[in-house]
Amino acid sequence: MPRTAREKSDDSIFHIMVRSISEVTLFRTDKDKKVYLNLMKKYQHLYHFKVFAYCLMDNHAHFVIDVNGADISDIMHCTDLSYARYFNKVHKRHGHLFQDRFKSKIVKSDRYLRTVTGYIHNNPVDLRGFKANPEKYSFSSLPVYLNLQKDPFDLLDYNFINSFFRLNVKRLNDGMSISREGYLKFVNNCTDPEKKKEFDFSGECSEYVSNINPLIRKFDINIVINYVAEKTGVESLLIYAKNSRSALNARAIAAFLLRSLCNCRCSDICRILGNITQSRASGLTRIGLDLVINNILYRDMVDEFISTYSSA
Repeated sequence: MPRTAREKSDDSIFHIMVRSISEVTLFRTDKDKKVYLNLMKKYQHLYHFKVFAYCLMDNHAHFVIDVNGADISDIMHCTDLSYARYFNKVHKRHGHLFQDRFKSKIVKSDRYLRTVTGYIHNNPVDLRGFKANPEKYSFSSLPVYLNLQKDPFDLLDYNFINSFFRLNVKRLNDGMSISREGYLKFVNNCTDPEKKKEFDFSGECSEYVSNINPLIRKFDINIVINYVAEKTGVESLLIYAKNSRSALNARAIAAFLLRSLCNCRCSDICRILGNITQSRASGLTRIGLDLVINNILYRDMVDEFISTYSSA
C-alpha cells in the first residue's frame, strides 16, 4: 500500500517523532543522545530552523520544530541519516535503525503548540527516577523552560520560551502565558490518556494557522556568489570554475549558501559550480557547513547575508 504524501508548507510548525525499529534501542547511552542533539544543531546551521521543545527517550524522541522556510524532510533526513551512520559504526551493527519515516503533525494553533510542549515534557515520568520530577531529566528542554539550566546544545529558540512567561493580564486570561511554577504543574498534570490521543500520529494534519514570517529562500544566485567572492577575496569566476583548487573554501561556502538560502538541490549546485558530480556538490556543501560552524573567519557570514539581503 503506497504511503500517504506528507503535508508540508514552508511556514509550518511541526510536532515530530522519530522511533527506532522494534528490536533496537535508539539511544543506548547518554553519549548517543548528545550525538543526536549535536547533529540536529549542525543541520540547524544549514537550514536555519527553530526548535521550540524536545525530549529524547530510549527508543524514540519528540521535537517541536518551526521549519522557517525550509523543508522538514530535508531537516530530518540529514539528522537521522547522520545519526544512523554514527550508531551503526559505534555499536557495530548494519541495517535500518529508524522505524519507517519520521512522524509529523502540523501544529494548528498557539494553544495546541503550548499544550503539545507540555505532553512532550511529561515523557520522562515513565522513566525510573523521574516520575515525580521530569524537570531533572537532562535530555529534555523542560529544564531550560524552567530556567534550571542553560541550553546545553544551543538548540532552542529562547524568544519562544520567554514568550511563555510574559505575565500580563490579557495573556493570562486567555491561558497562553503562565509562571514557570505554573508550567511545571501543567506538565505534571499532562497524564490524561484520552488527552494524549490528541498528540498521537494516527494521521497527519493538512492545515496550519500561523502568524510567523518564515525566511524566504529565494535569494538571487549571482548575489550569493558575488557576496562569497567579496568576503573571501576570491574572484567570482574562480568560484564557478570546476577545478579551481585555490578557491576551494569559497566554492564550499557558496555551495553551502546555495543549499541553505536558495533552496538549491545538489543537482542545481552541480550545474552552477561547473558541471560537477552530485557527490562533489554534496562534499562541497559539507565542507562549507564545517567552515561556517568552526572557522571564525566565516562564522557570521550567513547572518550577515540574511540581514543585508532579506529585505532587498
